Amino acid sequence: MNIRLIILISLLNLNIFSQGLMEDKLLPTRQDTLRGSITPEREWWDLTYYHLDIKVEPDNKFISGSNTVGYRVLDSNKMMQIDLQEPMKITSVEANGKSLKFNREGNAYLIELNQKQKKNDINYIKINYEGFPKEAIRAPWDGGLSWAKDENGNHFIATSCQGLGASVWWPNKDHMYDEVDSMLISVNVPKNLTNVSNGRLRKVTEHKNDTKTFDWFVANPINNYGVNINIGDYVSFSDVYKGEKGDLDIDNYVLSYNLEKAKEHFKQVPMMIEAFEHWFGPYPFYEDSFKIVEVPYLGMEHQSSITYGNGYQNGYKGSSYPSNSKWGLEFDYIIIHEGGHEWFANNITYIDIADMWLHEGFTTYSENLYVEYYFGKEAGSEYVISSRSGISNRKPMITGEYGINRESSGDIYAKGANVLHTLRQIVDNDEIWRQTLRGINKDFYHQTVSSKQIENYISNTLNINLDKFFDQYLRDVRVPVFEYKIIKGELFYRWNNVIDGFDMPVEVIIDGENKVLNPTTEFKNIPIKNLYINVDNNYYIYTKDLKIIIDS
Repeated sequence: MNIRLIILISLLNLNIFSQGLMEDKLLPTRQDTLRGSITPEREWWDLTYYHLDIKVEPDNKFISGSNTVGYRVLDSNKMMQIDLQEPMKITSVEANGKSLKFNREGNAYLIELNQKQKKNDINYIKINYEGFPKEAIRAPWDGGLSWAKDENGNHFIATSCQGLGASVWWPNKDHMYDEVDSMLISVNVPKNLTNVSNGRLRKVTEHKNDTKTFDWFVANPINNYGVNINIGDYVSFSDVYKGEKGDLDIDNYVLSYNLEKAKEHFKQVPMMIEAFEHWFGPYPFYEDSFKIVEVPYLGMEHQSSITYGNGYQNGYKGSSYPSNSKWGLEFDYIIIHEGGHEWFANNITYIDIADMWLHEGFTTYSENLYVEYYFGKEAGSEYVISSRSGISNRKPMITGEYGINRESSGDIYAKGANVLHTLRQIVDNDEIWRQTLRGINKDFYHQTVSSKQIENYISNTLNINLDKFFDQYLRDVRVPVFEYKIIKGELFYRWNNVIDGFDMPVEVIIDGENKVLNPTTEFKNIPIKNLYINVDNNYYIYTKDLKIIIDS
């Protein structure tokens, strides 16, 4: 190859690498802070109620309407922050029939309240808004509104906004720390279409202007990005699952021409609920039912209304990804993964997006627990271990960048699952581990949490100090290396590539027997007869035989 071309390619690769590093270290902007932190204009009030009342005009890709916000006063203040992203705009705000002044700073609106805010009072404001919301180009990853058409030429519309924020299409307190206690969602659409949202359908009102309004009520706390609208030529069929808390209504909404295949394929839904109630405890939203709704994108974990677009096939778009094992083709990835989010994302929700591994790590881990429930423990282990090829270890799962609405590493999926699988090996008692997972969902029921809270809970429940374990796997990119060498009948072993104080036990087979070793960063040694050992590959670690390196 021409030397000049080699230099050019090298410089190009260096530039791409440097650009990636720069993107990782971007300083937060004022907008990042307004979006991602608990600002003074947010912290003084607690959400109690929303009534989102909107009209969707599919032909114009236009939304207009209002959101009535109920809140409890925690401390006296007269400035309230409400978020709505451009190009959407708030047109007016009112309270008690009087107009309120407001100023816009980027995607944040600061509203000046004219009524004295007395502690513990519950007050209401009504926010009127309109606009052409951001169109999702590659939903659900880029977020926004998907304006599609089905095979019959009918409008097929859906929202998806995790990370980007619900304020991309409706005005709200767009921070994860404060979930609204209950919510009414009223959506007006052309009369030939149906809107499906979260919770239970209360009523459908027909209007003289050839439209219908669908009223859905959510009885449980709900995070902002979990709120959704799905509009299409839907038909539905239902089932009742006999669950841990009684009868759970399951409602399935699909495009009319997919009804028969959906009736067969969605038999996996009660199977999912059965497995996850076993592992995690009762489905968290019996009052709101469970729905699976067909959409024009892959899928999303909207609370009590998960969305589905995987083509009625097993795997991830028909492939075994992300596990790369045969078990990935034994179930529909979207049904199982998004269903698992009802426990980890919707029941317990991260306070800050920096701890997003709580959503994606635990839910990716739920996939192999589903496999284990139906196909056995060895199959479940094979599933999660086979996903390790997708781990990059480029950035820690928790970077510590709190308060700026910035996602961390994509490793929160596969690495998160493997970290939890590794932790299960340390526990070495399947029932204690299952009860710990159930305990998380019981003791943090309908709460927003931090990673530290969950880490401390697991440590206290298991009575094991896991501080170094979590710091190593969550806040460092290095994978622990179990180094060993066998010299003259002695096995020497230690941890390398780890943080100070890392001392995780590991199970090995020595001389045909299972043994638990407790390595530290200093060499330890025990007698050994054979010239080799077998390290349990259920632990997410690397191994290095130093004797082979020395001899070679």
